[in-house]
Amino acid sequence: MKNDINTKAWAVYGRRQLDRAYVPPVPDRLAWTSWEGVGPGAEVLGPLTGRRVLDIGSGAGHHAVHLARAHGARVTGVELSPTQYERAVSAHADVPGVEFVQGDVVEYLAGTEAFDAAYAIGTLAFVDPHHVLPALRDGLRPGAPIVLSLLHTDLHGQGPSSEVAPREQMIFLRDDPPLPTQMWVLAPQLWEDLLTEHGFRVEAIDLLHHPDENAPVIQQLIRARRLPDRSPRLSSHPRTTKPPVPHAAVGVGAILLGEQGILLGRHRLGTLELPGGSVEPGESFEGAVVRELAEETGLFARTGDVTLLGTLVDRVDGVLRVTVGAVVHDWRGEPSTQPGESVGDWGWYSLDRLPDGLFECSAQILTAWRPGLPIGHAPAHFTPFA
Repeated sequence: MKNDINTKAWAVYGRRQLDRAYVPPVPDRLAWTSWEGVGPGAEVLGPLTGRRVLDIGSGAGHHAVHLARAHGARVTGVELSPTQYERAVSAHADVPGVEFVQGDVVEYLAGTEAFDAAYAIGTLAFVDPHHVLPALRDGLRPGAPIVLSLLHTDLHGQGPSSEVAPREQMIFLRDDPPLPTQMWVLAPQLWEDLLTEHGFRVEAIDLLHHPDENAPVIQQLIRARRLPDRSPRLSSHPRTTKPPVPHAAVGVGAILLGEQGILLGRHRLGTLELPGGSVEPGESFEGAVVRELAEETGLFARTGDVTLLGTLVDRVDGVLRVTVGAVVHDWRGEPSTQPGESVGDWGWYSLDRLPDGLFECSAQILTAWRPGLPIGHAPAHFTPFA
């Protein structure tokens, strides 16, 4: 997926540099920014001697030459811009251990063997990450490192975007008009999410600041690693097309402990009980607690405020009853009788003066929570959650 604006911009950029006959010097140390002495060097790519290394958007080729000469790497530089490619081959075509390819990196990776490492210095942000990251994953061997230098804050102090979308950024060249481009200048968390989504593990993200404290520009340096291939997912299917015979009832009960004690309501049949009820299909136990609490009492809680105690299993008239007890640590509102509900008259009851007539499931939950409470009830098998 070539970006026509970016393709044109880099072709013009390369032509201008060719017209100037400018050849950047081969560095003594790999630099991840346009300023020297900031950040790590090539060591973040791991051992390189004899390794096949991919240079994504290799430009004039000077970084690739450094890795081949100084570290013994076998580097392939892939460059979409024909003029940038021309700059590289005109200066470094005969360097041992280096080859330059003109073309789209996604198309190139589809037809070559996997690389041992990859890097991009300022270039990956000019390509849609959803387009290039799957190709990079497939183009790297499992465990291979990938290091990306990406714009974080530009010359105007504009920071990264909070959504995965390109924005206009300018390429500035002395004595020439700026060149508009489309760049994915993304927040570090977005890059981490994208890389994780496409089969990489992010190991570090560093922000590299300009040595001039007054300069706003900041680069991100992202170090990641290609994850191993996943085993094919095994299939599963039901035994028959018939649904299972119903034989169990599943419910939840919630303990809310306030300054005046625990919250209990009276059922229309007379028993006092904790907020709770049946679990609906597709619902988590925590979700059932939050829903039942709102429906029965008018109190609002979040699932993150719910701690599950464990399961209580007993049998009533041949039906297996599974009750999950829970403690709600935080909530909003005041409890009140809700229209159409079978439990109401909510009140707070001190633990040392609990009333008679507790609903059996509520009693079981309370003694599972506090075994010392003097409450009698039918036996139930309790399995605590870790």
